[in-house]
Amino acid sequence: MIRLEQFSKFFHKGSINQVLALDRIDLEMQQGDFITIVGSNGAGKSTLLNCIAGTYQPDGGRLLLNGDDIALWPEHRRAGFISRVFQDPFMGTCATLTIEQNLALARRRGARRGLAIGVKKRDRNLFRERLKRLGLGLEDRLTDLVGLLSGGQRQALTMLMATMVQPQMLLLDEHTAALDPKTARQILDLTRRIIDEHTLTTLMVTHNMRQALRLGNRLIMLHRGKVILDIQGPDKQALSQEDLVSRFYDTQTDGDMTDRMLLG
Repeated sequence: MIRLEQFSKFFHKGSINQVLALDRIDLEMQQGDFITIVGSNGAGKSTLLNCIAGTYQPDGGRLLLNGDDIALWPEHRRAGFISRVFQDPFMGTCATLTIEQNLALARRRGARRGLAIGVKKRDRNLFRERLKRLGLGLEDRLTDLVGLLSGGQRQALTMLMATMVQPQMLLLDEHTAALDPKTARQILDLTRRIIDEHTLTTLMVTHNMRQALRLGNRLIMLHRGKVILDIQGPDKQALSQEDLVSRFYDTQTDGDMTDRMLLG
């Protein structure tokens, strides 16, 4: 379904500060893959998501979606089929619009917009139904401004908005890192429910190795812009944190890695 071929990205290319952030990555993702991504700081995890989303354009290689190369498509052109949830819970919603207005915008993602009424009665019924599944009582607050919600409530709303129209790919960029532990667990449970319900193809960046091992059917480790581990199926299920750290060290030749660098 989605394939990266020799995918590369530089920052400050041609200058003394040149950095190779992604180094000729080859990666194939099948429909329904839920891939967790780990690696040391600066390994290229967020850069990879930014390039897939279209925030950055690659300096080489191809990004194939159902056979079409979309590597140079602008971000807005991909927004109809690629959704993203950021680490900052305030980035995925508009604080000055109501909950129902945010959801109405999400429901029109990828579609042409006209001058018709933005929120229709049938929309409200759908929004109440979807919000009720969150278990946060937001179904009774449709006309509240989103700016009045807590960070956890806004991140839950962002997850719902990102999947209101089922995307072909869902990108999660450390989307629980800014939340307190209890709220983070709630958002992760919600994440897993939504992904399972819709069989979404998902890439999730995390610094939490427990999350990386517990969630998804596949785990990828990046280091210096390269995929150094790609584990899936029974092999992933059998992994422990100690195994993962050990396998990380086994791939290294520079001898300068520490647990702290891996865990970020």
